[in-house]
Amino acid sequence: MTLKTFFFPRFDYKTISIALLIIRLVAGYAMMQHGWGKIQTPMSWQGPESTTPGILQLLAAISEFGGGIAWMLGLLTPLASLGIAATMAVAVYTHAFVMGDPFVSSGGRAYELAAFYFITAVLLLLAGPGKFSLDELIRNRRRN
Repeated sequence: MTLKTFFFPRFDYKTISIALLIIRLVAGYAMMQHGWGKIQTPMSWQGPESTTPGILQLLAAISEFGGGIAWMLGLLTPLASLGIAATMAVAVYTHAFVMGDPFVSSGGRAYELAAFYFITAVLLLLAGPGKFSLDELIRNRRRN
């Protein structure tokens, strides 16, 4: 690898698809882990004092846990990304504006992670899952 190719890489569909695969695997696994505890009690994970209706808690639990799995597989990526983006938009709003949390904290609550997942969901919604996904495999089989 020369210095020129390091600073001015040539991007092709395969290279971009590898990057999207890595993003999907890492962010999907982390999102699934965040949703794991919620999916255990999907309509009451916020506790008895919560004013959030159980159905909305259920949708958030499904979007995090199921959406994380979908991202890792690259299956129904636009739908998973839409669900995660909506959930994370509510999380960012709640932490930033309702609770007044900072973007980054040194030990307390913050909305940095929710913002990161929101942006990742928007990226996957706009870019798609890439070549190395079940979505692409299904699309190719339908063409043939």
